[in-house]
Amino acid sequence: MSAGSPGGRRKRGRLSRSGDFDRVYREGQSHANRFLVLYTFPRGTGETEGEDIRLGVSVSRKVGGAVERNAVKRALRDSFWSLAPEVPGRDFVLVARPDVAGLLEREGAKGVAEALGALMSEAGLAGGSV
Repeated sequence: MSAGSPGGRRKRGRLSRSGDFDRVYREGQSHANRFLVLYTFPRGTGETEGEDIRLGVSVSRKVGGAVERNAVKRALRDSFWSLAPEVPGRDFVLVARPDVAGLLEREGAKGVAEALGALMSEAGLAGGSV
């Protein structure tokens, strides 16, 4: 079932503008481990989409080639939405560190989900357990 289908989940929000990323980096809180950095920022009530969770993912070339980076992005998005807390009006940015590619290769999506779950728990967000 796709995210936009009538009986499915609502469309998942994504951060797409560089200004949104910059605001989360500057004004948000960060939590990090060897594999990932998680930035969180509660959005104000003046926004039109104030109730939705939005996610941005950043994977640099240090992680690997295009195929590897896309696999990491896919794993991060899937893991995030499976663990996503029901916290209204929050923006998240996930930054992949170079070691995450090795983690994905060794342990698969479950390893990525565990690393992300640990960060979400550290940040005090519900749903941080795997």
